[in-house]
Amino acid sequence: MLRSAVTGRSVAGQVFLLQVVIVLLLVVAAVVAQVLQVRHDSDTEAANRSLAVAESFANAPGTAAALRTPDPTKILQPRAEAVRNATGVDFVVVMNTDGIRYTHPKPDRIGKKFVGTIGPALAGGTVTEHVNGTIGPLVQVVVPVRDSAGKVVGLVSAGITTAHVGGAAAQPLPLLLGAAAAALALATVGTALVSRRLLRQTRGLGPYEMTRMYEHHDAVLHSVREGVLIVGDGARLLLANDEAHRLLDLPEDAERRSVLELGLDDETAALLASGRVATDEVHLVKDRLLAINQRPTDLRGGPAGSVTTLRDSTELRALSGRAEVARERLNILYDAGVGIGTSLDVTRTTEELADLAVPRFADFATVDLFDAVLRGEEPRPGTALRRTAGTGVRKDAPLYPVGEHIRFVATSPQARSLTTGQSVVVPALCDAPGWRAQDLERTDQVLEYGIHSMITVPLKAGSLVLGVANFWRSQKPEPFDSEELALAEELAARAAVSIDNARRYTREHSMAVTLQRSLLPRSLPEQGALEIAYRYLPAQAGVGGDWFDVLPLSGARVALVVGDVVGHGLHAAATMGRLRTAVHNFSALDLPPDELLGLLDELVGRIDQDETSADGAASITGATCLYAVYDPVARRCTLARAGHPPPALVRPDGGVEFPEVPAGPPLGLGGLPFETAELELAEGSRLVLYTDGLVEDRDRDIDEGLELLGDALGRTPGASPEETCRTVLERLPARPSDDVALIVARTRVLGADRVAQWQVPSDPAAVSQVRSSVTRQLVEWGLEELDFTTELILSELVTNAIRYGRGPIGVRLLRDRALICEVSDGSTTSPHLRYAASTDEGGRGLFLVAQLADRWGTRYTPHGKVIWAEQPLP
Repeated sequence: MLRSAVTGRSVAGQVFLLQVVIVLLLVVAAVVAQVLQVRHDSDTEAANRSLAVAESFANAPGTAAALRTPDPTKILQPRAEAVRNATGVDFVVVMNTDGIRYTHPKPDRIGKKFVGTIGPALAGGTVTEHVNGTIGPLVQVVVPVRDSAGKVVGLVSAGITTAHVGGAAAQPLPLLLGAAAAALALATVGTALVSRRLLRQTRGLGPYEMTRMYEHHDAVLHSVREGVLIVGDGARLLLANDEAHRLLDLPEDAERRSVLELGLDDETAALLASGRVATDEVHLVKDRLLAINQRPTDLRGGPAGSVTTLRDSTELRALSGRAEVARERLNILYDAGVGIGTSLDVTRTTEELADLAVPRFADFATVDLFDAVLRGEEPRPGTALRRTAGTGVRKDAPLYPVGEHIRFVATSPQARSLTTGQSVVVPALCDAPGWRAQDLERTDQVLEYGIHSMITVPLKAGSLVLGVANFWRSQKPEPFDSEELALAEELAARAAVSIDNARRYTREHSMAVTLQRSLLPRSLPEQGALEIAYRYLPAQAGVGGDWFDVLPLSGARVALVVGDVVGHGLHAAATMGRLRTAVHNFSALDLPPDELLGLLDELVGRIDQDETSADGAASITGATCLYAVYDPVARRCTLARAGHPPPALVRPDGGVEFPEVPAGPPLGLGGLPFETAELELAEGSRLVLYTDGLVEDRDRDIDEGLELLGDALGRTPGASPEETCRTVLERLPARPSDDVALIVARTRVLGADRVAQWQVPSDPAAVSQVRSSVTRQLVEWGLEELDFTTELILSELVTNAIRYGRGPIGVRLLRDRALICEVSDGSTTSPHLRYAASTDEGGRGLFLVAQLADRWGTRYTPHGKVIWAEQPLP
C-alpha cells in the first residue's frame, strides 16, 4: 500500500509527492535563513565589540594627553596592543586628525595613512564600515578622541577581520545541516504515513474516479424528495440536501454550524444534536409536521455522527393541534404547581396565580379575598372582599383596581360562586344581566373595552371559601368553554391551598410578633449613668429571638445586656422571654458578668433537658449573650460574652475599635468558664452592642460586616446615640434576613463633687464622727431634709460592720437620681432582715433601714461586700 501511495497514480500518491517537495523547500529555506541570520548577528556583534573597544580606548585617561607628546607611538602602542589582546579585536589603531597612524598590530604600518573614512569622526561622530584594510577585509569603527575642552585631537579605530566573522558564522552550519536532514527524514516518514491513511480513506481511487463518484452522490442526494441531514461530531451539520433546507427553512450557511444555532425548535434541535436512534418521530417544525428517522453512523466503525431523514406529514396537523392544546394545559398545571405558593405571603400568592393565567389562559385575571383572610383570620361570609391581585395584557382595563373594597350584589357571578361554592361561566357578558347589575357604568365600560367572556371560580380550602378568582377574555373571540372551566378550577384549587397556608402562617406570625413585642422592653428605666438609644428590627420572614435590656444596679451602675436565641417562631420568642426574665433576676444579685453568664448557661442546659424529656426528642436551644456593667464613678465597664459578636467602642474623638472581650462558648454547652474584660471609658464614649443580624447575612460574612459597622460608626463623631442608631441602620436593607437588636450607650461620669467617702476605724466611737461628716456633706449638697434618715441608716450599717465585719471599713455617699449610702467591709457574711421578738435586745436595725430606704441590698466584691441603701431626693 505504501508503494501505491508514492507512485503518484492515486490522489494519495500525488499528495505525498507534493508534501515531500514542500517540506524539502521549507528545510532549504530554513537553512539559508539561519546562515544569513547567523552572519548578520556576527557582523552586528563585531561592530558592537569594535565600537565598545574604540570608545573605551578613546575615553581612557591619558589617551588625549599622549597625542600631544613628541612621540605618541611610544606611549600608545603598548597600550593598544594590550587592549587588542585582552578584547579579542584584530587591531586598535590610534591616529592624528590627518589619519596618520600612531599604533598598529604590524609596526611597519605605523606612520602611514589610515585606510578608511575619518570625516564623520573628525566632526565628532562615529564611523562603522566594511573595508579592505592593511590586514585584510574587516569591520572597523572610528571614534574621535577629545581633550578636556571637547576638541577632537585624534582618532581611534578598532576592528575585526571578515575572516574571523565568517568563521564564527560557519561554526553552526554543520549542526544546522544535520538538523535539516533529520527534519527532512522525519517529515518524509510522517508524510508517507499520512498519505497511507489518505489512500485507505479514498480506497485507492484516482482523481477522475473520485470526481465521478461525488457527481453521482450529489445527483442522488439533491433529487430525492426526502430531506437528508448528516450531522458530525460536536453536533455540527456536515450536509443538508435541498429538501432538508426547504422543510427546516435552514439558512444558506447552515453547513459547519451547530444544529443548536440554526433556529430550530428546541425538541428538533435536541434530537439532531443527540444522535440517538429515532423512528418516525413526529415533530412540529413551524407549520409542518415532520416524521423524522435518525441512525448513528458509527455502528460499524464509521465516523462519529448521525444520518437523519425528514418526511413531510402535514396531514397530521389537526391531530397535532389538539395534542398541542392538551400539552399546553398540562404545562400550565405543571407551572402552577411550582410557581404558585413560593412564599408564605397571601398577597404574593394571589399575584402568582394572576401572573400565571395571563396571557397563557386568559387576557385578564383578578383575585378577590375577604379582608379577614389577609389578616390571617378565617373568612366571614357576607362581608366585603378586597381585590388583592390583578393583571392583564394591557394596563388600562376598566376592571376594579387592586386594593378596592368590593361588595358583590346577589345576582353577580361572584356572589353566586361565593354562596354555592361552584364555578360560574359567563360565555357572553353582554347577555348577563346579573353581572351587569353590579355596576352599570363600569360594566358598560368593560364591554366597550372588548372584554366579552368570564369564568369565576371560588377559592376553597376545605370547607372555607377564601374568595374568588376571575378570568376574563377579550382578544380571543371564542368564549370560555367547559374544558377551559376545568383548567380554571384546577388552577384555583392549587392556589387556594397555598393561600390558606399563607393565611395560617400570617396568623401564627402575628401571634409570634405579639408575643415577642410583649417580651421586649417597652421603655427604658430611668438612670443617670448612660444616655441610651436602641432599635429593634424584625426579620424579613418569621420572628426571631433577639433581645436586649437596660438594668439599673446599685451604686449608680447600669447593666446592658443583648442576646440572641437561635431560630425563629414562637419557640424562639418564648425562650427569649425566659432568658430575659432570668437576667432580670440574676442582675438583682449584683453578680459579676462572668458569673451571671454561668448561671444563664446552666438555665439553658436545663431548658434543653426539660424539652428533651417532654417530647422524647433531643432539642438544643442555641443562644448567645453579651452582658456589660458600667460604673460611672470609676468610669470602668466590665464585660463578658457567650458566643456573641464583640461590642464596638467609639471614643470621644471619633476613633472606633472593637475591644478584645474573651469569646466564651454559646449558652447551653456547659462545662466551660466565661472570662471578663474591663475597659476604662472616657466621658462621652459610645458603647455599641448589637446582634449578629446587624453584621452578618447571606451576602457577606461577619468580618466584612464588622468592617462596614466600623466605617458607619467612624462617620458619626460627636453624634448622639439616637443619631448613631439612625446612621448605622441606614446601611441595612429595609427588611433584614435576621432580627437586629442595637443599643448605643453614651457614658456619663458621676463627678467628684457628687461623691463623698470616708475610711472608718473598727471602733464604735467612730460612728459619731461618721454621722458628723455625713451631716456636713448633706448640708453642702443642700439635702438637709435627708439628714435624720441618713444618720439612722449609716449608724446601723456602720455599727454592724464594726461589730460583725472585718476591716477595712468604708463609707461612701453618692448623689445621683437618688441618695445612695454604701458601707463596705472585708467580710463576706451578708446580713438578713428578720423580725425581732419583744424581748430581743437587737435585730431591729436592718428592719429600720428597710423602712427608711426605698431599696437596699448587698453586693459582693473581690475584697468583701458592700451594703447599700437608696433614698429618693427631695
